[in-house]
Formats: sequence, C-alpha cells, structure tokens
Amino acid sequence: MTTTLYQADYLVTMDSNNTIIKQGAVLVEQGKIKQLGKASELLPQHPNVTVKTYANRILMPGLINTHCHSGMLRGTAEGLPVWDWLQQYIDPMHRVLTPKDASLSSWLCYAEALLSGTTCIVDMWRYMEGSAEAAKQLGIRACLVPYVAEHPEHDYFETLDSNEALINQWHQEADGRIQVWVGLEHLFYAVPPALKRIADLCQDYQVGFHTHSNESQFDVEQTLERYKTRPIQALEKFGLLKAPKTLLAHCVWTDDNEIALMAQGNIGVAHNPISNMKLASGAAPVVAMLKAGVNVGLGTDGEKENNNLDMFEEMKVSSLLAKFSSLDAAALDAWDICRMATIGGAKALGLDHVTGSLEVGKSADMIAIRCDTPRMTPLIDSGPLMNIHYNLVHAVQGQDVDMTMVAGKVLVDNGRLLEHDIQHLIEQVNQAAPALFSRRQAWLDSTGGGKNALYQP
Repeated sequence: MTTTLYQADYLVTMDSNNTIIKQGAVLVEQGKIKQLGKASELLPQHPNVTVKTYANRILMPGLINTHCHSGMLRGTAEGLPVWDWLQQYIDPMHRVLTPKDASLSSWLCYAEALLSGTTCIVDMWRYMEGSAEAAKQLGIRACLVPYVAEHPEHDYFETLDSNEALINQWHQEADGRIQVWVGLEHLFYAVPPALKRIADLCQDYQVGFHTHSNESQFDVEQTLERYKTRPIQALEKFGLLKAPKTLLAHCVWTDDNEIALMAQGNIGVAHNPISNMKLASGAAPVVAMLKAGVNVGLGTDGEKENNNLDMFEEMKVSSLLAKFSSLDAAALDAWDICRMATIGGAKALGLDHVTGSLEVGKSADMIAIRCDTPRMTPLIDSGPLMNIHYNLVHAVQGQDVDMTMVAGKVLVDNGRLLEHDIQHLIEQVNQAAPALFSRRQAWLDSTGGGKNALYQP
C-alpha cells in the first residue's frame, strides 16, 4: 500500500476540540494516518509521495452506523407498531429466510452504506458467514452480531452455538476489520440459562454483547411483569452489562436510574431516531444520556424500519426529533450530532482507539463530501456565522459523498463502488425478493397469521 497525501478544502477532524483545518491534508501510510495539518506545510515535507487532491470537498471521518439489520423487505413492512410489526412481518420472514437471501441482503446493505459515507457498521443478522464474506470483499469495517434466540417459541433464529462458531471463524479477520459479538434479539427471546451462557461467552472470548432494549412501552411493561424490574436492571441482573463491551439499541423508554446505570457501566447506546419515529416507539432521552456521560452513537436500524441506510439523514432527524420532542430549538448541538455519528459511535463500540476521528495513529477511515452543491451553499468557515457543522447535520445527504476509504483503501471513488458492481447486486436482490415474500405468505397462511402468544400482555 503506497503512502498518499490527501488534501481538501477542509479537514473536519472530530478530535476532542472539533478541529477544522482549512486547506488541510492527511498523510496515509500502511492504512493509518501518519500526519495531518495544513497542506502548505505537509506538501514540502513529502515531495515524493502520491498526492490526491479533493477540490471543493470536506474530508472527515467515516460515519459509524451502530445498529443495523441487513434485509430485503424495504417498503413491504409498513404501518404497524413494533411488536405487531415483528409478529406480522419480521419473525415470519426469519422463519423462511435462506442463507443465500441473507448473504445477498448484506452485500447490498454494506454497499449502500459505503456509498453514503458509512465506514463501520454494526449488523445484527442471520447466516452471517455470508455477511462476513461481504464485509471482507467490499472492505467495510463491520461488527457482526447474530440474531440469536434461545427460546422454544423462537427456534428459527440463530443460536448461541452458531454465534460461537462465527466468533471462532471470523472474529478479528480481514486485518481486524471484522469483529463478531454475541447477539440477542431481545431479553424475551432467551430463557435464563441461555442468558448466563451469553454472559459467559462474552467473557470467554472477550467480545461485546448487543441487543435491543427499552424500545417500546410494551417492552418496559412486560419486563416489569416478568422480572419485577425495568429492562436495564434486568440485563444487569443476568450479568449482561458486564461484557467487555455492551451496546444497547434504542433505549427509548429509559428512566433516570437506568441512564445512571448505563453511564456507570460504560454502556453504549445506539440511537435510531428514524426507526423509533416510523414504528411509533417514541423519542429517546438522548440529551439526558449525553449529559450523564453515556456513549451514544447513531444507527439507521434496518432497511425495513428506516427504508434507507443514509447516516446523514439520521443525523438530521436526530437533531430535529430532539428539538421537536423537547420543544427546545437548541437541543442537541450540531457538534453533538457530528460526534454521535463518528467518535461517539466509535466509543460506544469500544473502537475509539481505532477509528471515529482523523488523528495520528488511527486507521484511515475517511470520506470526502462535496461542497459545490446548493445544499452546502453558502459555506462559511469562520466567524460567528461559521456553518460547516450545521450544514453537515442539516443539509448534506448521503449522495453528496464521493469518496469512502477504510483502512487507507479507497472503496468508493467519484460516487462509484469500486469493489463490486452495484447494479448486479440490485438485480440479484430484485430476483430473490419475490420468492422470499412468497414463502413468508405461505407460512402465514398455514398458521393463521403468525400470532405468537409470547408477545401478548
């Protein structure tokens, strides 16, 4: 891998001071950031290196999607709150999903993520050997979390045995870009002995744990009824907050005691505002979490509960939802949102020593964003009207990304995916989806609609 100097109109570093360097440059060597600063200072120091100039561009850290589900149900699972949605659309799909469907879904979702500026993704999905291969070949940094259930009513998900096998096969592969964690669909999807095994697996393999928690009022009510305590305390009771890293998705219906418990335990939270709005789950108390010191990242959730994987859209909606739900136009500063999408997500995953900001020694996970668009005009780089961070949050769209790099390797250039043919992936999914829908409908017809007593109040 050659040493290359990348220069652009602006570097938005997302370091601890949110430093912006005008006419900046980043020296990348062996996939890592070796030096960064003013281009006028770095260029004379390195007269013989390859120089790549991104005119009218911002270079910034790649975005980190802390919660996603691969899939091919986009636009076909609509109009229901989360638990009804799971019963009628999602769990029946899992019953008939094939490894080929699962693999194709990950290929397409990871490609979509890269094209819109995501360099690291947490994917909770099925048959994840195919997901791992997709991440390896496409070049994305991925935390793979099998959709595990260990409950007699949910014997169609992944198991802890298959999760352990994936850890043994793929954890820290692809030069460390691929991590495998222990997953659980939800606390209700496992019997107590399985919960103990999850805690043990995390310690034995020194890997993280990821699940959904406090997503809906129903979630909290049912946990109180079953375990006589709220969800975060229930997770603590079963030892699931003691993993080397714990990441909880949603956390919409958390109270002050739960937030304090997460802060004390260094628990990461994946905030999914678009999904929470679409499924009418509510607005997570993100401002209170950040104030308490909880590491909060952003996630798109799956393509079926969001309908795209554009993290820039997630940034904007996160800002707007916080303002709308609190009736406070100042809620969640634009810098807070930028940090949630980058270094905050890295901290939530325990990867802030590797990625999440442009700093010497970190992996060169970097994106270039066009400045020469109506959405970025005017662009003011100094003074009281400085608006770069506001434009990144409220104006930029994923389609404005024209370069995506992971570990020093350019994976998207001029808006084009380099490691695979995106149109071929689209065609493959369009061919596979009808059969998946047909199998799901056949299963629903044979069971009278797929209602599951486990969910009933």
